[in-house]
Amino acid sequence: MTGMTLISMGEWLTAALLLIASFFLLVGAVGLVRLPDIYMRLHGPTKASTLGLGGMLLASMIVSATHGRAGFAELLITLFVFLTAPVSANMMAQAALHLRLPGRAKPPEDAVPERRKNRKPSEL
Repeated sequence: MTGMTLISMGEWLTAALLLIASFFLLVGAVGLVRLPDIYMRLHGPTKASTLGLGGMLLASMIVSATHGRAGFAELLITLFVFLTAPVSANMMAQAALHLRLPGRAKPPEDAVPERRKNRKPSEL
């Protein structure tokens, strides 16, 4: 019985990363389908799917490293996704606020400035 080689360890690590990434992608897809309004639906693709895509690209970098190729393209894709996903989610949320799309969650009482000025200083 021989020991684990670098390639077989890379394959096991890649398989584990692909399973974890698939789980995050599934959670993101379910969140996108099941959540009720646009503000809540933004969390599915931006949080869970970004982690899932990052895990898949990390697995791809490991496979390319075990075969003697630097995973520079995967690294650039990962950086691009991690930089653009929050920005695009913020822009979609601002567009929804600009269009005055209703949300199902009620904002906190102190989030609205008009409600804050009626409070006593002892309540602040």
